[in-house]
Amino acid sequence: MKSTAKHLLDLIVRSVERVHERYVLLKLTSNEALPLMCPGQFVEVRVDGSPSTFLRRPISIHFIDAEQNELWLLVAVVGDGTRRMAELKAGDRLNCMLPLGRGFSQPVAERRFLLVGGGVGVAPLLFQGAQLSQTDGIEVTFLLGARTSGDLLQLDEFRKYGRVLVTTEDGSAGQQGFVTNHTVLQDEHFDMIQCCGPTPMMKAVVRYASLHDVPCQVSLENLMACGLGACLCCVEKIRHRGADGAETINNVCVCKEGPVFNKEELLWQS
Repeated sequence: MKSTAKHLLDLIVRSVERVHERYVLLKLTSNEALPLMCPGQFVEVRVDGSPSTFLRRPISIHFIDAEQNELWLLVAVVGDGTRRMAELKAGDRLNCMLPLGRGFSQPVAERRFLLVGGGVGVAPLLFQGAQLSQTDGIEVTFLLGARTSGDLLQLDEFRKYGRVLVTTEDGSAGQQGFVTNHTVLQDEHFDMIQCCGPTPMMKAVVRYASLHDVPCQVSLENLMACGLGACLCCVEKIRHRGADGAETINNVCVCKEGPVFNKEELLWQS
């Protein structure tokens, strides 16, 4: 699913919430109605006042609160650019190019969705879960993984839109191990798996989905600069099968053709 119209907006910071020692939640608004955005898309943020940050920073759309006319961004504070974003105050302005990329598909015949996330990769899943929950008959299960219980993010928000299952590597919350170790994967069947997180986690999820013949989409987190497919820094090799069955391998820009891809397009299964 994709919203194709792109906008360059000076959004107003409504609040900055420290949800973890390494993460902040930015809630942004506008004097005008926010444009249509879809789960899995992202924004490119201009960071002002940071002499070491020359390029915009790609941030997943975490949630859209249409009632409050708010865009939520869950930001991992990892460098000077994101640290500057974490220091923003209510009333400040943040220049954003949005929405960008191809997002998650929405239900056609699928009824049971499993949304799998780890680390800051949980960000796009909240919006997707909220969107799915608006369709009658859809069951949403979130499977969220972290190193420890203290690294689990916004569980109460996720619980508003579906069942929440967790794994932690140290066993301090939920089941111990990685997300692919959770017993729900052996005990239940899902019609679609959608995931975002560290690449090893996503590869493991794709292997599980392939083994059990479950449709699966992943949101890649390749390094992005322009967000428009011009700079070519986020290129990924993708498999394409034509109508005649012939298979080709193409280089595509994740920021433009993704970031969401079906598992059949990925070379991870090779």
